[in-house]
Amino acid sequence: MADAWAGDELDERVPDDVLLTGEAVALDVRPTGFVLSAAGAAIDFLVYGGAYVLAILIFSTIAIQAKSETAVLGIVATVALVGCLVVAPATVEVLSHGKSLGRLAVGARIVRDDGGAIGFRHAMIRSLAGFLEIFATVGGLAMVVGLLSTRSKRLGDLIAGTYSQYERVGKVVPPTFGMPTELLSWAAIADVARMPDGLSRRIAQFLGQASHLEPSRRAAVAAGLAQEASAYVSPVPAVASELFLAGLTVVRRGREAEALASASRRLTTLEPTLRGLPHGFPNRG
Repeated sequence: MADAWAGDELDERVPDDVLLTGEAVALDVRPTGFVLSAAGAAIDFLVYGGAYVLAILIFSTIAIQAKSETAVLGIVATVALVGCLVVAPATVEVLSHGKSLGRLAVGARIVRDDGGAIGFRHAMIRSLAGFLEIFATVGGLAMVVGLLSTRSKRLGDLIAGTYSQYERVGKVVPPTFGMPTELLSWAAIADVARMPDGLSRRIAQFLGQASHLEPSRRAAVAAGLAQEASAYVSPVPAVASELFLAGLTVVRRGREAEALASASRRLTTLEPTLRGLPHGFPNRG
């Protein structure tokens, strides 16, 4: 029953913004929001723009002291422009696998539309387009395109087939519930044998996802899992299947925690003996 349930769940329609692998596994990834993308781009704008201004000042000072011609100053300015605003951003993205100083600050990374790492081609396309939409228009063009895109893509992302992926996902705390009041007396006398790991895992997954299932599907899955689990429990309480699974999980959790604590106490008691030297053996440490 549980295997059939898992297969049926894969047949449901998947939203367009969900990334699926070739094995039809949905990856828990999120595009970076517009505000965070803009904040990261602003930081990069200041970094690369500042590097360009600094390079112009340094090279201009050297050229003036060397009494170079005006044409040389133009060449230096062009090289600094291309190097700081096109080559440097692309190089940083390739070497850091989609990162930059601004994206490190906001927790983002540039990836392909299929979720893979970007290559030099993607980085160079984004960098060339970025010169126009970020530096030439002071971010105006990138802002307009990003607001119109579902993934806050800028023009360079649309051309290169990339997007900004948000990586700072909060830690998921699994819900912890106590023993249902209807099963308090049963829990005191219940005899629960060791269950297969696969069955335990499916019960835990069901309890964590039950609220997202349709009532009929939820009841059917609970009944199937309860029937499998009843072979390892005595006596089986006369309650609803899902309630039985919840009580069974609490009982197993408590007894496993008690067993681990008991083993830890025994190791603590034996630690002096285990770490001690044999009688009469000299300490050479």
